[in-house]
Amino acid sequence: MTEQSGPPEDMVLLEHPEPGVAVVRLNRPSVKNALDLEIRKQLAQVFRGLVDQDDLRCVVLTGDETSFAAGADIADMARISAVEMYHRHTERLWAAVADCPVPVIAAVNGYALGGGLELALLCDISIIGRSTKLGQPEVRVGIMPGAGGTQRLVREIGKFRAMRLCLTGEVIDAEEAWDMGLASKVVDDDKVMAEAMDMARNIAAMPPIAVAQIKEVILHGMDVPLGAALALERKAVQLLFATEDKAEGMQAFLDKRAPDFTGN
Repeated sequence: MTEQSGPPEDMVLLEHPEPGVAVVRLNRPSVKNALDLEIRKQLAQVFRGLVDQDDLRCVVLTGDETSFAAGADIADMARISAVEMYHRHTERLWAAVADCPVPVIAAVNGYALGGGLELALLCDISIIGRSTKLGQPEVRVGIMPGAGGTQRLVREIGKFRAMRLCLTGEVIDAEEAWDMGLASKVVDDDKVMAEAMDMARNIAAMPPIAVAQIKEVILHGMDVPLGAALALERKAVQLLFATEDKAEGMQAFLDKRAPDFTGN
């Protein structure tokens, strides 16, 4: 059974459709899930709450069938000053998503533009529908990406492609996003959520400490010299040899049976 937190007017909904898996759903359909300050605060609050769920194994972050998130709320941003923008400290709100200790899968339909694409970049895996449109169009309204669009994006797709998207504000389709490396998988629009849930279920069945170490080593190893990254990897592997799940996984393989991982 699906549990839903809060009244329907909440901008972010939290569901627990099955053990180990949480679904976080953006809920501003009237404005294509535009990311104003309130929805960002609610999103951060939800993700901070997930940290304390010891049985959580994977999160699916999604919007609705027509839009993941169509960017920042321009009506909101048009009226604020530079000092007001500074005092919002939205980087702290984004960090709640980026720092989630378990894998986060973005299930993306419709539009992922501006802040919407930056939100997807915070996730570890991205499943996108064939009709999805992605881009960083901030330059077209006189500003620039400010939540990772110039930094995470360049690390994902390289300087030349990131420059093209940020300087022109061009919107690309799912096929080109796949070619650039902005998607883990492209599926039919009506299969996006099912594919994300299947992947979440698969990850949730894996040994939790190994999953956590893989996420940590990949994310922290990307921005350090190769030698340091390889040392980080070796230490993580050595740690896993001390877990009960390592012994269970290998014995199950030898016994030709399904393993029973406990997270110890």
